[in-house]
Amino acid sequence: MARKAKVEGEGRFTPKKAKNAVAVAKVLGPAMIPVVAPYAVRAAGAAREMYDRYQARKLGVAVDRLGEYTGRGAGLHARIAGLAEGCRDLQKSDKASKADQEFAKDSLGTLEQLSATVRAAERMPTARRKSAHRAVAGELERLEGQLLHRLGI
Repeated sequence: MARKAKVEGEGRFTPKKAKNAVAVAKVLGPAMIPVVAPYAVRAAGAAREMYDRYQARKLGVAVDRLGEYTGRGAGLHARIAGLAEGCRDLQKSDKASKADQEFAKDSLGTLEQLSATVRAAERMPTARRKSAHRAVAGELERLEGQLLHRLGI
């Protein structure tokens, strides 16, 4: 009994195998697409929802407000909005002193300027934009520290 020697290249993807695969796809494709398409659409929707939740968690905002914070300065805009909300809460607080009220008012004005700076930085060259973002982040850290101190945290 003579065994057939294994031909080199056998098992590889050959032109004949490619033609066979295309023929099978032509036959099964129209039958499989209606079955597979709903699952593919559902999977794509679930992937998008997971990504949106990840982005919202990263920025520290609710998923429904994610569209408000876009671009390279999205994180800074989210921090500015959160800090502005904290300042408004401080203004409305019954325990806030006159100095706290004044700090909140001044901080809101500063936050408006910082927000304008971040928006303007979107159109700047990379090096200048990063420099502007670092400056804004430093100012936000200072304001956040003062706000937390005034809130007693």
